[in-house]
Amino acid sequence: MFALHPKLEQDTLPVAGLELCTVRLMNDHRFPWLILIPHRDGITELHQLSRPDQQQLVLESSRAAVALEQVFAPDKINIGALGNLVPQFHWHVVARTRSDRCWPGP
Repeated sequence: MFALHPKLEQDTLPVAGLELCTVRLMNDHRFPWLILIPHRDGITELHQLSRPDQQQLVLESSRAAVALEQVFAPDKINIGALGNLVPQFHWHVVARTRSDRCWPGP
């Protein structure tokens, strides 16, 4: 049964449920930052998802990116698996602007 990692629950706010993923907003005022978490137990890496789930993740992350573009008009959207603190596989979709404090770094 799918359970959200406690760190993700602590650091994010619920946004939506999609076919494959739960979508959550990172509680970080610096960036519009969505986290997609596939409803699959025991997955720690992208390559562990089935091929259909990998394809669905790309579709769902594209939907998230479009939503961020429409609302925030960023200069760039960063998408990927980042960090090592949470073993549960999760996918970041982050809207970036040239004026953010971290530009052009990750």
